[in-house]
Amino acid sequence: MGLRDTITNSFLERPFRNLSAAQMAERLELDGRKLEYTFAATKDSESNRRLLSHITGIERWGQSRLRAGLGEPLVMDEYDGYRPPRAASWAELQEAFHSARQQTVALAAQLEPAVAAGVKIPHNQFGPLSVRSWLRYLNMHANAEARKRQQ
Repeated sequence: MGLRDTITNSFLERPFRNLSAAQMAERLELDGRKLEYTFAATKDSESNRRLLSHITGIERWGQSRLRAGLGEPLVMDEYDGYRPPRAASWAELQEAFHSARQQTVALAAQLEPAVAAGVKIPHNQFGPLSVRSWLRYLNMHANAEARKRQQ
């Protein structure tokens, strides 16, 4: 692993470094609930629908990558195919995020062996990420993007 990969993983892993997979799942669930409350209080607009569609697409795409940590074949693709349909309503997008986050939580709870083994899974932009880094990335991405919403 190169210096860039080491730095990226260290930065992403730091808040999750001492957590078990089950504890990471709990953190993802808690932050997901906070985001759901945030989205419920956010107005429906074209820009907010695009934003929530983006967040959900990244969440689903990350799940696809994380499944490689469970032994499923790695699919090297872009996130666009994981986004909800463009015609999805604000309520449908909120449900899609809820469902996606619950799937991430369930997946995270199953990844303890991959965490313990130090499995690395490629990210298109950041290179090989540990399972901890992937979980932190998904959580950090959703939280950061949600701050861009129009209230």
